[in-house]
Amino acid sequence: MVKIEVIYLSDEGQAFQAHCVLPIGSSVNDALNASGIFKQFPETIDLPVGIFAKKVTPETILREGDRVEIYRPLTNDPKEKRRIRAKN
Repeated sequence: MVKIEVIYLSDEGQAFQAHCVLPIGSSVNDALNASGIFKQFPETIDLPVGIFAKKVTPETILREGDRVEIYRPLTNDPKEKRRIRAKN
């Protein structure tokens, strides 16, 4: 068995965190389904995923202690945000 964590932060700032214990050989997709994220946040179904800030596919096999992260699109370009702050 492998212990993993699934995390997501919604646009509204609502945090989702689930700890799961899955059979060895489980994939990222297995973890997402087991966590219940799709029921609570259906908008996450087609979003990109990663493990510790490295983008992966849903078929990626999990290892003990992995943190599966769901990435939503950026609403602002970080460079543009810094430019606006610098002008003020």
